[in-house]
Amino acid sequence: MTTETTSSLKDTLRATLLGAIDPFSQRSLGDVADILKLDVDGGIASLKLAFRYPVESIKGALANVISQAIVAEPGISSADVEIVWRVSRANSLSDGSPLSTVKNIIAVASGKGGVGKSTTAVNLALALAAEGAVVGLLDADIYGPSVPLLLGVKDGTRPEVEADKFFRPVPALGVQSMSMGYLVNEKTPMVWRGPMAGGALQQLITQTLWQDVDYLIVDMPPGTGDIQLTLSQKVSVSGAVIVTTPQDIALLDAKKGVEMFRKVSVEVLGMVENMAVHTCSSCGHQEHVFGSGGGQRMADLYEVPLLGSLPLDISIRELADSGTPSVNAAPDSDISLQYRAIAQRMAGALATQAEQKVAGIPTISVDDD
Repeated sequence: MTTETTSSLKDTLRATLLGAIDPFSQRSLGDVADILKLDVDGGIASLKLAFRYPVESIKGALANVISQAIVAEPGISSADVEIVWRVSRANSLSDGSPLSTVKNIIAVASGKGGVGKSTTAVNLALALAAEGAVVGLLDADIYGPSVPLLLGVKDGTRPEVEADKFFRPVPALGVQSMSMGYLVNEKTPMVWRGPMAGGALQQLITQTLWQDVDYLIVDMPPGTGDIQLTLSQKVSVSGAVIVTTPQDIALLDAKKGVEMFRKVSVEVLGMVENMAVHTCSSCGHQEHVFGSGGGQRMADLYEVPLLGSLPLDISIRELADSGTPSVNAAPDSDISLQYRAIAQRMAGALATQAEQKVAGIPTISVDDD
């Protein structure tokens, strides 16, 4: 094979890779990965691809999919594909403060309560951790903190204090966590006015010593009030995920959440439709208790992805209430795999956004060495 032919074949492979769709994040490879090495020798292609989101458990599957796409090209008899990953950074803060150790801050929000937002936030955090990422989980629901219960943290657990003003996050199920629930008694109501609640949240965020976190998942309180605005305006939020149910009233409130984030220039990474369908455990009959298709219609309206639809399943509630959420308790179950797929799409959307913010750096680079 001549040098000219090899060069042409490499150009063809590069174009194929740029246009190929990552089956997990559902983004083009050019959006979520960098080519570190691409070479062709005697019909054998060698490729090293670095994903910008965590893919530890799916590296083998990704390598197989990409190998098949490469071998389908004329002139290629086999392919040697190596997959690595490194999380992109969207947080531009670099002042040495605790938040500067966080690469990405993702707000998980809803327009109203009761749609399963906290359960979704916790399972997404655990899903990212299962892929190898370092994950923090911040319970921003000052009035009704639930993260300690969902993570199975023992009652009375308090964060360690450093230098009389910083908190060390509480480790639980492989993530770093912080919540007002660690600082007050569960029977103590938070009778605070808006500015007080906003100030408390700001303290939790800025005075927690997060340790080299790839993703800080923030479980937002429901609604679009002071706390949401405090987080959006005072912190460099990388992106937001809106959780809703197919019910019309939930969708109406979720729209307000999308509009709020857009007004404060926070990218909405996508929608998660919760309680989409119930399957009878006795006969297998499926019923859309809260309506159907609402999440997709809303995603289409705002031109954002529907990251996934989750079922109305009693095991999600039971496992969450027991402090062992689905992703942790049953990692190979269909429900856990759905949470992990949603987390991959969310991380892929964020990786795409983070890369677009880096001016002057090409999406794909090729090294012939």
